[in-house]
Amino acid sequence: MSESTIDNRLHEERRFEPPTEFVAQRIAGPELYEAAKDNGPEFWADQSRELLHWHKPFTEVLDWSNPPFAKWFADGHINVAYNCLDRHVEAGHGERIALHFEGEPGDQRDISYAELTAEVRRAANLLLSLGVSQGDRVVIYMPLIPEAVIAMLAVARIGAIHSVVFGGFSAESLRARIDDAEAKLVITADGGYRKGSVFALKPAVDDALEMIASPVDNVLVVKRGGNEVAMVDGRDLWWHEEIAPMSDQHHAEGFEAENPLFILYTSGTTGKPKGILHTSGGYLTQAAFTHKNVFDLHPETDVYWCTADIGWITGHSYVVYGPLANGATQVIYEGTPDSPAPGRWWDIVEKYKVSIFYTAPTAIRAFMKAGRQIPGARDLSSLRLLGSVGEPINPEAWMWYREVIGGGVAPIVDTWWQTETGAIMISALPGVTSTKPGAAQVPLPGISIDVLSEEGTHVGPEAGGLLVVTQPWPSMLRGIWGDPDRYVDTYWSRFGDKYFAGDGAHLDADHDIWLLGRVDDVMNVSGHRLSTMEIESAIVAHEMTAEAAVVGAQDDTTGQAVVAFVILKSRFVDQKPADELVAELRNWVGQQIGAIAKPREIHLVDELPKTRSGKIMRRLLQDIAEGREIGDTTTLTDTSVIRTITTSLDDE
Repeated sequence: MSESTIDNRLHEERRFEPPTEFVAQRIAGPELYEAAKDNGPEFWADQSRELLHWHKPFTEVLDWSNPPFAKWFADGHINVAYNCLDRHVEAGHGERIALHFEGEPGDQRDISYAELTAEVRRAANLLLSLGVSQGDRVVIYMPLIPEAVIAMLAVARIGAIHSVVFGGFSAESLRARIDDAEAKLVITADGGYRKGSVFALKPAVDDALEMIASPVDNVLVVKRGGNEVAMVDGRDLWWHEEIAPMSDQHHAEGFEAENPLFILYTSGTTGKPKGILHTSGGYLTQAAFTHKNVFDLHPETDVYWCTADIGWITGHSYVVYGPLANGATQVIYEGTPDSPAPGRWWDIVEKYKVSIFYTAPTAIRAFMKAGRQIPGARDLSSLRLLGSVGEPINPEAWMWYREVIGGGVAPIVDTWWQTETGAIMISALPGVTSTKPGAAQVPLPGISIDVLSEEGTHVGPEAGGLLVVTQPWPSMLRGIWGDPDRYVDTYWSRFGDKYFAGDGAHLDADHDIWLLGRVDDVMNVSGHRLSTMEIESAIVAHEMTAEAAVVGAQDDTTGQAVVAFVILKSRFVDQKPADELVAELRNWVGQQIGAIAKPREIHLVDELPKTRSGKIMRRLLQDIAEGREIGDTTTLTDTSVIRTITTSLDDE
């Protein structure tokens, strides 16, 4: 194995063919790959014309004359909100439910496409009355309630640019984003519900605005939590009061396809946040195409639920724009999966007869930890397709998801993509692909992916390397807001003419793709480059384990050593002494992968440090493993987890 590639030592032999009944009704067939094979840009042009309404049809498809700055459908004009709303009403689907909203306290609203269209028109008129126009930036800092979706669509409708900030971020994080975008307006709420109580949002906005360089004109406040908030005269306005007199008539103007749609700031790193810029026509084309085909959407009968918050790219592409562009009926839920009880998500699936369910491996592993008896007590028979997003899913979590949640028959689409890619890039196509537990599988039609060595050569089958995108794609980021040089340096400098995703991947004998996590999550142990994800998968495959995180810590003998942090399933916690459990897990990893991968240390913990999007912050665990001062924890959901881990290690 070359030192320029990544070792792969786990082997998965299980295969699952699509159910016959599913294949008979499938939306996407093998013909999509054939259609895209010879001319990707024309394939995307055909999809865009079929899936979207163009106010002015495009004649230009792809302009790649100034790489890495792409233009798609540049001479066409489109209105994103019209595509998500008005055209469905005009087609006679106004009574179809667009949103089943479930609040954490148990309140609910069913909003039809006609009602959602009218509300977005009113909100668009409100924004115009406040002086917001094409190109202005609007920051949205809200819980996942209907008004958040309405706000996003209203901004898009008038050609302005939204930047959604997850409601759990601090005032300082919010300040940095408002400042960088030079926002004209902030839309927020008094508060939202989380874990059984109201968390305040408006005070964070007030604190952020005291620190910004250029003041915003107005703050619109949605009344949700009922908590008392301060209102600044002349700046702050109640949403319900301002929107009440607005007309529900508004003409949706077509904007150029490259008109910016949103800026979404990446989190989890130190320094200035990166404002990832997406535009309109190409982004909506790929969001709609992937949502329809990857999720096998039948809009007349399916009830779709993506559990992501709109503060993340998954919420943009697969809660707002993709589903609504396709006329889907979907669930949005405000709260946490365990409030008021651990079975809340499954209650919602049963209540609304959800048929398509899309969530993160982190959530799946949390449900594994709690036990299968919780979903087993609910009727989940409506589920016919399951999806995974956010990070590589280990095979045992994949199998649990299929068997316990999918009844042993529902196909799973494990999707790989990023904030930067805008939409799904690698996934099984349900009804077509023979699925493999833990594999991302294949590039979607029209997407060109390769796995390269450090030197930039194709690694070939049964080898690991660096995941790259070799051709432009419609929903690709158009740059970093205000910093084109940083865009080039960050994503294109490694190989020049290829987008480097920052992820490692393995190609198996069938050339299917297995994600190995971030390249900076690869360890060099005695000259072997090992993926943390593979060792984590091996640990989680043990019946005792609910979740695991692996990091590489400096070691005088081996260069780096494997250090694992493991959460046990509740029924195993007191079964044996801790040192026996640790020894059993170490030996298990040796059996599954090889002695080289045996962890030097295994620490049994109750929780792992995670960002608010559910990703494990391994760099903090690496700080702990190497005895360093703990780095930036501002993006953690719960900072007390770090204190608990360090205290438990001191007690070992």
